Amino acid sequence: MNRCVVGLQWGDEGKGKIVDILAEQSDIVVRYSGGANAGHTVVVGDSRFALHLLPSGSIRPDTICVIANGVVLDPDVLIDGIEKLGEKDISLDGRLFISENVHVVLDYHKKEDQLREESLGKNKLGTTIRGIGPCYADKVGRSYTVRMSDLRNLEALKAKLQTIVEYKNKIFGAVYNAEPMSADEIFEKCKTYAEKFLPFLTDTTEFLHRAIANGKSILFEGAQGTLLDLDHGTFPFVTSSNSSSLGMP
Repeated sequence: MNRCVVGLQWGDEGKGKIVDILAEQSDIVVRYSGGANAGHTVVVGDSRFALHLLPSGSIRPDTICVIANGVVLDPDVLIDGIEKLGEKDISLDGRLFISENVHVVLDYHKKEDQLREESLGKNKLGTTIRGIGPCYADKVGRSYTVRMSDLRNLEALKAKLQTIVEYKNKIFGAVYNAEPMSADEIFEKCKTYAEKFLPFLTDTTEFLHRAIANGKSILFEGAQGTLLDLDHGTFPFVTSSNSSSLGMP
């Protein structure tokens, strides 16, 4: 049986606890939308886990975890999450699969998010300043974006980042009168990301179709809530993705 857990309000409905209960009955848990602006807290015994990108099933050693296409991934947050699980002797080796099509939240997204929010003054949206909106905007714009698959070719990624950061710096200077960013510094971080994440990358669409064909039980884990859905929520005070079941892969 395949199931999807979503919140029917603005988030914080207790999805993490429900997902943790259902994860016991599932072979695979899939995080399918949103970014590090959303998180689930799961308590197991005396241990408390705050998960911002990792599926809630990650705390269960036999559960396969998938980060699917619709997520925008902050590598620093994911590295921190993996390391914190490691401190509790929970390994994700061989059971975490990240879509190669996932778009990557980088430092210029966070800067853009902060500058835009500050410029709006009393009309600000109240974002988490984690770069989620700007990353989704770049995804829709298609021209200036980095996906996890780009980590496979660092030489090409370096050239791409030079183009993107040059474009972003024009906006930062002309619109916000802000200092430019360094493409080289961002690239150095991406080299670390490649080392950390390349073993986890796969075509998660094919992976999930194959799992369904083999009769595996899949649990799709929603983030935030239906009333924050970009198309069906309380616009403009919504998130930048489909946080309802519409976001399922």
